[in-house]
Amino acid sequence: MTEGPRGITAGTTAAPERPVAQAAAPPGTPAPAGATGRRALHLGVGVTLLALNLRPALVAVSPLAGTIRAESGMSAAATSLLTALPLLCFGLLAPLAPRLGRRFGMERSLLGTMALICLGTGLRLLDSVVALFAGTVVIGAGIAVANVLLPGLIKRDFPAKAGLMTGLYSMSLFGGAALAAGVTVPVQQAAGLSWQATLACWGALAIVALLVWLPQLRSRTRVPAAAAREAAHPVRGLWRDPLAWQVTGFMGLQSLSYYAAAAWLPTMLKDAGMGAGDAGWMLSFSSLLGIAGSFLAPVVVGRRLPAGVLAALGAMLCAGGFAGMLVAPVGGAYLWMALLGLGQGAAISLALLFIVQRAPDARHTAQLSSMAQCFGYILAATGPAVLGAVHDASGTWTVPLAVLLALLLPQIAVGLGAARPRHVTGR
Repeated sequence: MTEGPRGITAGTTAAPERPVAQAAAPPGTPAPAGATGRRALHLGVGVTLLALNLRPALVAVSPLAGTIRAESGMSAAATSLLTALPLLCFGLLAPLAPRLGRRFGMERSLLGTMALICLGTGLRLLDSVVALFAGTVVIGAGIAVANVLLPGLIKRDFPAKAGLMTGLYSMSLFGGAALAAGVTVPVQQAAGLSWQATLACWGALAIVALLVWLPQLRSRTRVPAAAAREAAHPVRGLWRDPLAWQVTGFMGLQSLSYYAAAAWLPTMLKDAGMGAGDAGWMLSFSSLLGIAGSFLAPVVVGRRLPAGVLAALGAMLCAGGFAGMLVAPVGGAYLWMALLGLGQGAAISLALLFIVQRAPDARHTAQLSSMAQCFGYILAATGPAVLGAVHDASGTWTVPLAVLLALLLPQIAVGLGAARPRHVTGR
């Protein structure tokens, strides 16, 4: 595979003044220096803005779900698909992302993801249920590709600051989710907007990211068509690597825990006697604490705490939150949401950091990211439905919470395995 210092782009014009280096360097070859100086700052701001767009357009649906159902006549099952469809897109489309990155280059592909988010939010302006679902799928497709490519870009351009950049990346994910959960309804009420226009407003954030990212297109490396064809071969053998499956398992289990809890925690609190408004605020409060956990976890890894210890600690914080929901869901709600936010924030950051650290180069990172997110998000998509089915069968939230607690044990096990300081194998 041939890859220049700023990525692969197929084309017919060579740039001899910018030599093309091998992406998968032989053992003993020094790691690339990555972006430095002003370029690193601009790139870091761009990555942060891209990540900030990977949740709001989806999370904004939840606060408006009641209004959408009332005005569109959709059933509760159909409305729940608006949450499940993006997760399925994340999983099913993840394998296509490395191919797009190799074919068009990371910079151009990531620009395309923001364009898809803008298009999807625009479709939601139409007064049509079909357009609402079509826009959701388009948004999910854009986010699916960005989910996979951004860890590879961090590996390539910030090899010496992977922890810091992963922290900023995951912090932006939680920040975008918290922002959408907290301000969507107030914005709608203050501006007197329809639910269609309110959902479409989040496209403005994607437009900002697209404009900020545009200068990165000048940095890509153009290579001859023959070199691009050579680069089109993916990494093979990851599916036979136990370490790759441990990274994948950790990504899947922490995602399942997060999305299942996010889908049902407000309902659990309401059923326990809390008001609807307060129950919704508790989810936002948890996301705010998740920002701190997601930023701090990758920064302290290797400096103060080993990654395996931190993976276990994050799961234990979540266990405290779920156990508290069993004992005193309303009385200790702030404490339980704080524990869950910190634990889940740390878990998603570690999942992303494992993808970056367990891969030897950007090419392997993109492929490992694709594998982990394909299986991980498909598993996560089953979480809310399974938890709801368990609740319906048991008639109480005790059993679903016990299931979430039990799933933390395998999460710790695969987290300890994924934390081992070694690289996945593949060719």
